[in-house]
Amino acid sequence: MTRTNPDALASTDWLHEHLRAPDVRIVDASYYLPSEGIDARAEFEKQHIPGAVFFDIDEIADSASELPHMMPPPEKFSAKVRRLGLGDGSRIVVYDQRGIFSAPRVWWMFRAMGHTDVAVLDGGLPKWLAEGKPVEDGKGRAGEERHFTARFDNTLLRDRDQVSREVGRQKEQIVDVRAPERFAGEVAEPREGLRAGHIPGSINLPFSQLLNPETQTLKGPEELQRLLADAGIDPKRPVVTSCGSGVTAAVLSLALHVAGYRDIALYDGSWSDWGRAELDMPVETGRG
Repeated sequence: MTRTNPDALASTDWLHEHLRAPDVRIVDASYYLPSEGIDARAEFEKQHIPGAVFFDIDEIADSASELPHMMPPPEKFSAKVRRLGLGDGSRIVVYDQRGIFSAPRVWWMFRAMGHTDVAVLDGGLPKWLAEGKPVEDGKGRAGEERHFTARFDNTLLRDRDQVSREVGRQKEQIVDVRAPERFAGEVAEPREGLRAGHIPGSINLPFSQLLNPETQTLKGPEELQRLLADAGIDPKRPVVTSCGSGVTAAVLSLALHVAGYRDIALYDGSWSDWGRAELDMPVETGRG
């Protein structure tokens, strides 16, 4: 496979050169697990890339769902991002405070809402800081409200019923990016009330393997293609990405996109949905 999609990534040098461009909007999409005890918004207010606004995935979410940070209805998404000054005609660059962790989730959300002019900052804030590039503090400047036209693309999303229908059919490949011990059911899940294990027939490819450890940048297209092939992922078949709660699954969605894969969806609830004890969904254990 040779075709790739480098447009999904923005380099720190490119962003620095276009920092004041009127059509470029910068979004901090940082997220930390509740168990980590870190306030992503407070960290944003301490330091962020100049001109950035903070995108809270727990706030811009479906408030009617009992699951964490589920995709909101298009009208709510539109209203929230308009207030952040994000809209039609914007070239949106999303980053996070870890490198590449939660930014791809927001990249995927914008694409699912029909806004494809969006990229992830390769290496995120850590690379930006390591290069001595400027930061500022404060709450961020949303700027003027801009119209956002949501055109929801439901082909990029899967729910539990859709995933359940795929188990055993081998039409779509379900790829779980959680750590191997969680995938295998060897350790308890960090969220209470969840069983241990994985969706039957799914493939495990930890998202950390997709990143260069020194810089937290995404690996190059050819290396990604090798990793995906070695994991047993067929480029000719659709892929559904999954994780703990639909955040790091998007790291794989980004990697697949950059590597040239075309038919990619994300299981929004992921294991926080499938693994709920009260649902008694089929579960496998072991590393396969």
